Amino acid sequence: MQIYFAPLEGITGFLFRNIYHEYFGEGMDKYFTPFLVPTGGGFTKHRSMKDILPEYNVGIPIVPQLLSNNAEDFIGLTKILADFGYKEVNLNLGCPYQTVVSKGRGSGFLAKPDELERFLEEIFEGCKDLADISVKTRIGLNSEEEWEGLLSIYNKFPLKELIVHARTRKDFYGGKPNIEAYEYAVENSRNPLCYNGDIFTKADYDRFYVNHREAESEKSYVNHKETENEHGYVNQCKTESIMIGRGFLVNPGLLREIRGGEVITKKEMMAFHDRLYSEYFTLMQSDTNTLYKMKELWNYWQYLFTSKEKPMAKYIKQIRKAQKGRDYEAAARELFAACEIKEGASFEG
Repeated sequence: MQIYFAPLEGITGFLFRNIYHEYFGEGMDKYFTPFLVPTGGGFTKHRSMKDILPEYNVGIPIVPQLLSNNAEDFIGLTKILADFGYKEVNLNLGCPYQTVVSKGRGSGFLAKPDELERFLEEIFEGCKDLADISVKTRIGLNSEEEWEGLLSIYNKFPLKELIVHARTRKDFYGGKPNIEAYEYAVENSRNPLCYNGDIFTKADYDRFYVNHREAESEKSYVNHKETENEHGYVNQCKTESIMIGRGFLVNPGLLREIRGGEVITKKEMMAFHDRLYSEYFTLMQSDTNTLYKMKELWNYWQYLFTSKEKPMAKYIKQIRKAQKGRDYEAAARELFAACEIKEGASFEG
């Protein structure tokens, strides 16, 4: 089973990816970048360009993710990315944030299936000699009842892969993933599938693998595999990969556990933390911006630790209160000294 690191806007940029990959990335098959917004054939922000430059991602398997509902812009940016050497781009049809949805992008595009189909026709034609296209999607905007129609659209195109976050936009990140909707894709997708949704622990991964991968292998897909559709590509419908996002933030050592290795140690976590803190400050030259980054990570890391002396919330409160680097450093040192790694740590937000 291939394993991918999901994109998280504002967190998994090139600096984080490089340090994570150095410490814990052995066995990671792909990293998907936070979305790039193409406009006029280029980027809306200079930092977006920097994030995907090959020299900032040496030795790391990167797939740039694009957020767009304009085919010309999508194709223009894909040309730039192809010139950089990228052989796959990913279309974001999953972002649930209102600022994106209100512009008809991300999961907002799912509300316009006819326009979406025309867009896909244009980008597959325009990018056929540039790069493969994968899609990351939710199962609908407001209802899982939209999923059958959306999947029928995706089935018309030779996707590199269909990554299914098994929630609607209305669900945001709450509740449980709709496994029945994902199973419908397993039965009916003509493209390779990747599952995304609430894989936080090795037990979650193992449970999914047993319940889906092995069950799928027992079924017959002969008709799918031997039949080409009108686009001339062979139908596939098995789960070939899993995408994990928040699980890797809560527990940076999760990939190693999944691959059969040891649980992360506090010493490793401290070294990872210190390296990120140092590199962020070197890059930003600002306590304020560096602490913003570190506090955002502690929104996830807090679930990796447990304490017998006092509630974890009190340690995290001290970290969040810090306005100067020295205060943050003292609060982080206190947490590391008093707390231990929690077995089976999972996101609880």
